Formats: sequence, structure tokens, C-alpha cells
Amino acid sequence: MELEKEILSDSFQNGYHKSVVNLVYTYGWLTNLLKKKLDKHHVTLQQFNILRILRGQYPKPATINLLKERMLDKMSDASRIVERLVQKKMVTRCINQHDRRAVDIMITEQGLELLKQLDHDMTGTDILKGNLSSEEADQLNSLLDKMRGK
Repeated sequence: MELEKEILSDSFQNGYHKSVVNLVYTYGWLTNLLKKKLDKHHVTLQQFNILRILRGQYPKPATINLLKERMLDKMSDASRIVERLVQKKMVTRCINQHDRRAVDIMITEQGLELLKQLDHDMTGTDILKGNLSSEEADQLNSLLDKMRGK
């Protein structure tokens, strides 16, 4: 559906203004759809993001600083998210053998198993494929990269 119909407004200063509003609106729309998929597993988007980072590191541990650098949402509190994942037995925390001040974080088998279950649901393919062709998805990716100056 067109943005104007979704937000019941068409007063944009120009195409750039509309693009910013459209990106913010679409971010919320996509986030809500992904949250619904994760709610069934009692995991937040930020927790899912950390689990994915840890799986990419596996079997090497990660530090809080590494997680902060790689997280999609830079405003998230990685330490607090890791604590919740420890409580859910999705990750473990232990003192780094080489630097006693650092903490190593590792994904557990339970965390890996959850990601296996979520792999298909969280690609967004089912969400986007009905509205965008593969070529359009590639074009969207190029435009988004270009927008960020990449």
C-alpha cells in the first residue's frame, strides 16, 4: 500500500522527505512482522541478533565489545541482552583466559538449536517475495547501500 494511504498524509516537502518517512515507516512495519515470529520463541530482535553474531563466531568466543560493534541496533545494551540470554541458557559467559578483565561469551547448543528453527522464518523471504522480485530486491539493496554512501 502507498505510504500516503498508510499514514493518512501526503504533505511531504519533497521526494527526499517522503523517502525518509517511508524508510522509518517501513522499518517499523518490518520490525513488527519479525517480532511476531520471534515472540513465539520468547526472543527479542536484539537477542536474535546477538545469537546470530555468536553463531558466526562459533566455536570462538566473543566479547561484549565485539558484539557492540557488530549489532544492527547500535543503541542496544549488549551486556543486558547477554545477561538475559544467559538466563535463558542460550549463551554462556566466562572469564577470558588471557585477559582476566575480559569476559568470553559463547553460544550454547540450545542457542544454536533455536537459530536452526528460526533460520527460514527470519530471512524475510516470505515477507518480501510476495511484493518484490529477486531483481527488485537486488535493486533495493543497491539503493540502500548507495544511500548510506557505500
